[in-house]
Amino acid sequence: MDTDDGRDDVVRFHERLGLPGIIDVHTHFMPEQVLRKVWAYFDSAGPLTGMEWPIAYRHDEDERLALLRSFGVLRFTSMLYPHKAGMAAWLNGWAAGFAARVPDCLHTATFFPEEGAGKYVAEAVDAGARVFKSHVQVGAYDPNDPLLDPVWGLLAEAGIPVVTHCGSGPAPGRFTGPGPVGGLLARHPRLRLVVAHMGMPEYAEFLALAETYREVRLDTTMAFTDFTEELTPFPAAERGRLAALGDRILLGTDFPNIPYPYAHQLHALERLGLGDDWLRAVCHDNAKALFDC
Repeated sequence: MDTDDGRDDVVRFHERLGLPGIIDVHTHFMPEQVLRKVWAYFDSAGPLTGMEWPIAYRHDEDERLALLRSFGVLRFTSMLYPHKAGMAAWLNGWAAGFAARVPDCLHTATFFPEEGAGKYVAEAVDAGARVFKSHVQVGAYDPNDPLLDPVWGLLAEAGIPVVTHCGSGPAPGRFTGPGPVGGLLARHPRLRLVVAHMGMPEYAEFLALAETYREVRLDTTMAFTDFTEELTPFPAAERGRLAALGDRILLGTDFPNIPYPYAHQLHALERLGLGDDWLRAVCHDNAKALFDC
């Protein structure tokens, strides 16, 4: 394993906080052929990124797993998502197998607005799915599509969190932004929606949704880092709201698809100056309570 991958830096971070490790709710594991296509998209600076985006942890699956464990990541996810109809059920089958052979991964599943979505989501729940991923930007779908009505209703009733890329960063989509998600939450106020990337760049608007709906949470994925602060900085005026919602902010990183060392995400949170109790909650306690893990 490459000694420059930052293991010691990550371990020092959580040991200083007195934590047994950290919980990362936004990591990507998916079928190898799909992941390679995702990496190729980043390499080509595709339209949803439009910039150079070197993958920091471009390793095979076993090495990526070993890295997370060496960092002290106690639980993580296999965020995967379809970009078209006909993919989700197949991805869910792969994710179920992955979770079965990687017990420290929270069993992840996904969906797309299509006929039968309610059925395969129910099957994934019955198979033990603990968290779902919805990628409104890549999927280019309205979260209020009637084909998803049975999906949202089932997940709200079951209390299963859904990590949702619904902000308009790094590039806006037809259905991104707080409006569509606000409409969804008005219909399903008990939905445990985790807004990925802190909702960047609409930080304030998504914080407002979390203030309105008790079950809304936000993950830190790529937020506050040097890379993101150059493009869509988090408003300093909103730090008080960030502190007040400290029980509903969850650590996410986007590992392995990040253009900087894993530890940088942790140090970016630390330099917000919101205190060690806030860091302990964000990096461990909130996810532990949400997933009972």
